[in-house]
Amino acid sequence: MYPGIQFNDKVVWITGASSGIGEALALRMAARGSHLVLSARNESELQRVATLCRDAGAGDVIVLPLDVSKHDTMEPAAQQVLAHFGKIDLLLNNAGVSQRSFCVDTDFEVYRQMMDINVLGQIALTQAVLPAMVARGEGHISVTASVAGKVGAPLRTGYCAAKHAVMGFFDALRTEIACEGLQVTTITPGFIQTNVSKNALSGDGKPTGTTDDDIAGGMSVDDCADVIMEGFEKGEAEIAVGSGPEMGLLQLKRDNPVAAFQALEQMATQIRQAS
Repeated sequence: MYPGIQFNDKVVWITGASSGIGEALALRMAARGSHLVLSARNESELQRVATLCRDAGAGDVIVLPLDVSKHDTMEPAAQQVLAHFGKIDLLLNNAGVSQRSFCVDTDFEVYRQMMDINVLGQIALTQAVLPAMVARGEGHISVTASVAGKVGAPLRTGYCAAKHAVMGFFDALRTEIACEGLQVTTITPGFIQTNVSKNALSGDGKPTGTTDDDIAGGMSVDDCADVIMEGFEKGEAEIAVGSGPEMGLLQLKRDNPVAAFQALEQMATQIRQAS
C-alpha cells in the first residue's frame, strides 16, 4: 500500500482522455481540484472534455493532442508539459486499442500496432516523464492494463500479449523506482461500458465498429472511475475493477490455472462454432 493520493493542486497527465475511462477519471480529478493535461488524438473531443473539467472545478487545464504510436513525439510533449507546470505529479497511461480476431485470421501488422500503441507508447511516454520525477524525488506513474494482462482470452492474442507486457514492465518499474520515492499503480479493468470493442481492430486492421455483448453488459464507466479513484486515494498498488464473471478469472488463474485454461478454451470453441 502507498500513501493515498490527494488530488487537490496536483498536476495529472491523462492519455486516452477524450472518452471512456480517461474522460471519467479526468472529471473526477477535476472535481478534486487537479490541474490537468488531457491527451489523445481527437483534439475536438479533448476540448469538449476540457470544458467539462473546467466546469467541474479543475485548476489549469491544457489540451495536448498526442498519438502514442509516434514514439519520438513523447519527449517534446513531456518538455512542453514541464515548461507549463514545472512538474508532473501523476502520469496516467490510459491510451490503447484492443483486438477482436483469431490469430490465424490476423495480419501481422495488427500485432505491430498492438505493441506500438499499447506497450511502446506507454514506455516511451513514461521514460520521457521519469527523469523529472526522479529529480524531484516525487511522482506517480499509472497504467490502464486489463484482465487480459493476467489471462489469455480468445480473439485477443495481440491485445493479451500487449497487456501482459504492460503489466510486466510496470511491475518491474515499480521495483526500480520505489527507492527514489516514486510510485507505480497498475489498473486491471474487466468489461467496462466503453468504446473499446467498437474501436478494436479486426484481423485486417480495421475497427470492428460493433460493441461486444460483454462490454455492453459490463460495469458502467462511472462506477469504474469511482473504483479507480478510491484505489488511488487508498494507495493501492494494483486496482482490479469490474463486476462480471471475468473478474473471477483473476483468482482462478492464481488458484487453478489449468481450470482457467480449460474455461477459456471452451469459450474459444463456442465462438468458433457460432461464427
